Amino acid sequence: MRNRNLAVSLFGLLTFGAFLISAAGKPQAGAAVSGQAKSPSNLGGQMPPSFDQDVARVAADIDRIEADTLRQMERATLDRQGQVRTLGKLLLFDKRLSVKQNEACSFCHTPETGFTGPIQSLNQTTVSYPGSVRTRFSNRKPQSYMYAPFAPVLHYNALQGDFVGGNFWDMRASGFRLQNPSAEQAQGPPTNPVEMGLPDSACVAYRLSNAPYRKLFETVWGADSFSIQWPRDAESVCATPGPPPAKDQFPVHLSPADRLRADHIYDEFGLAISAYEFSPEVSPFTSKYDYVQAGNDQFTPQEKLGYELFRGKARCNECHRDGGPGEEPLFTDFTASNLGVPRNPGLQIYYEGRPDQRGYSPNLAGAAYVDTGVGGFLRTLQSDSGQLNPDSEWIKLAPKFDAKIQVPTLRNVDMRPTPTFVKAYMHNGYFKSLKEVVHFYNTRDVLPKCKPGDPGEKITCWPQPEDPANLNKRQLGNLKLTDQEEDALVAFLKTLADGYKLTSPPTAK
Repeated sequence: MRNRNLAVSLFGLLTFGAFLISAAGKPQAGAAVSGQAKSPSNLGGQMPPSFDQDVARVAADIDRIEADTLRQMERATLDRQGQVRTLGKLLLFDKRLSVKQNEACSFCHTPETGFTGPIQSLNQTTVSYPGSVRTRFSNRKPQSYMYAPFAPVLHYNALQGDFVGGNFWDMRASGFRLQNPSAEQAQGPPTNPVEMGLPDSACVAYRLSNAPYRKLFETVWGADSFSIQWPRDAESVCATPGPPPAKDQFPVHLSPADRLRADHIYDEFGLAISAYEFSPEVSPFTSKYDYVQAGNDQFTPQEKLGYELFRGKARCNECHRDGGPGEEPLFTDFTASNLGVPRNPGLQIYYEGRPDQRGYSPNLAGAAYVDTGVGGFLRTLQSDSGQLNPDSEWIKLAPKFDAKIQVPTLRNVDMRPTPTFVKAYMHNGYFKSLKEVVHFYNTRDVLPKCKPGDPGEKITCWPQPEDPANLNKRQLGNLKLTDQEEDALVAFLKTLADGYKLTSPPTAK
């Protein structure tokens, strides 16, 4: 029998519930981290004052999209592709698939921000987002899932000395079992205690059996999909936050045949979400960059300079590949690297060291926590969320991949609802603008190290890396770019946002 649930998601999945973090602004479970000063980006374990309003706005958008999609399902005659994609979209916008029925996948991954974090106040502070149990937070910022299905199944390239593929910042959605990393990524958050929080993957099947789109699920995956004899206490079990008791890892008590059927539903849940993520609605290739490459538009002089720097002096293209013969221009090589990003003291995970009301501690290390990235995944032999290293031969490679984080696509890196909306960048959200990111790449090894509280941080100095292991010293740190060249790179990165509209019709050829 396969594991009951799958790995912790940086894609953190959630929506607004009637009950928010006991009261916004009050300290979270885990208490304050001693000796750590508050700042505009570090609230010391509290929520930002605008949290309630921000969440309500995003929640309303999600409810509207779900309602529109349900109406589309009822009105339209969909072909097979349309059926599975519509089903995947409904699954992503359904808050009933969480322990408290208050959290949808799409809350951390909204279209208007490039399917990543939509709450500005959190992007500026905690970076990670609260789960269905509102006092629990994950350890990383939500990762975009635009173009995620293009990632290959995780594998080790011995000649290159690199892991390639998978989903999540630490590559742990390997795709090994389903041969589909994005489908396995989708299976992680529902049973992650700090995200959607269900105690058993069978709870997804149970909630889907009562969903308004059950008939569509049966149309896609078979009329007998939900032929399961559910125990009388199924709903009360599924309303109890995970993790499950150590002595009862599958608290929804099913017969072997029904457990197998519920497992199949969970696989089909992930595959349908992957199909939606593959659709033009999520991965459309409609940026200005795409129009320029097709000969239908031109870069401005600044954007053109930025693209030349991207492919040359700035060395960005060595990891964020823009395609070659037979390659899609995905702006990632699907490997991992430690860029030396500084620790982000605003992460909520540092304040989750003590047990919460249910006796669960997301981070026993407290303020001493260090994100070990891919190396941590390679050592994972037991996990609350069940997604483990599938190849025991890889364990010995873990020291070479400590602190390494997957190279993300740069597509839609600047997509935002308004020009002033603040996004967070890198796995821990330390950077708050593309200019900061480019300046770091350019000057990491040139500027002095910051002292605590240094007002020049991110401008004239940089803090130490969170973890110096396996630091990438070859492709960044001293690029010798001028300030104008940094700005040109930022201008080019902005051309990678999908949904670009031509200002005039293309000239007929």
